[in-house]
Amino acid sequence: MTPEPFGARLRHAMDTRGPLCVGIDPHATLLASWGLPDDIAGLERFTRTVVEALADRVAVLKPQSAFFERFGSRGIAVLETAVAEARSAGALVLMDAKRGDIGSTMGAYAATYLDKDSPLFSDAVTVSPYLGFGSLRPALDAAAVSGAGVFVLALTSNPEGAEVQRATAADGRSLAQLMLDHMAAENAGAEPMGSVGAVVGATLGDAGADLAINGPLLAPGIGAQGATPADLTAVFGDAVNNVVPSVSRGVLRRGPDAAGLRDAAERFADEIRTAVHG
Repeated sequence: MTPEPFGARLRHAMDTRGPLCVGIDPHATLLASWGLPDDIAGLERFTRTVVEALADRVAVLKPQSAFFERFGSRGIAVLETAVAEARSAGALVLMDAKRGDIGSTMGAYAATYLDKDSPLFSDAVTVSPYLGFGSLRPALDAAAVSGAGVFVLALTSNPEGAEVQRATAADGRSLAQLMLDHMAAENAGAEPMGSVGAVVGATLGDAGADLAINGPLLAPGIGAQGATPADLTAVFGDAVNNVVPSVSRGVLRRGPDAAGLRDAAERFADEIRTAVHG
């Protein structure tokens, strides 16, 4: 039985739960602000609190893999549990791993996050295309088989990214635009939208690129990084309806109180709806 594509599942989640992605970023300073130790017990308590508070109401939860990997196998076990419990509660899980490699190694990354039999199987994963878009083929193919999605770095919010992403390709396009055009080709004809998304920072002011890829646009930078929901239309223009704004610290700093986390997520979701739809 062919699985429902990620793009269709994401569109439904955004329409019913609101277009918000909340990051799960258990870095040391955030654990401390919650009064938790920077150890596996603190990691587990933090992660479980976020999942229990939000997984039944937000469209997407986005665990940052690095903050779990730093605890070794015990951290990965916490991540596995979080992925399973979040998906069981109805949230789509976007694994923020930013993997990028070639050949069999990329295939192994794809098997880790995009194979339904993997304990880390997620609804989507972030990847880096700057070994060439073709290097992502194992992930794109695996995602298509499992009904998962792939979010490709395009125009990131960090200032260092511009030296690569804004560089000019041989045909005169920026490298970011070249990658966006590849994504558009992957999504051609998909309804209601494709399953290959782009990562485009909400802090850019003006993307300076054609974002009409017929796919989702993950927009980090809302909240603590300085962007607001009101900035979305300026950055994304006509593509704003496919934007999935991502908030991490803006919500997580309201913990460890579960009600505070829910209130913050609901407020951001309402502000995003107003900014996008009026």
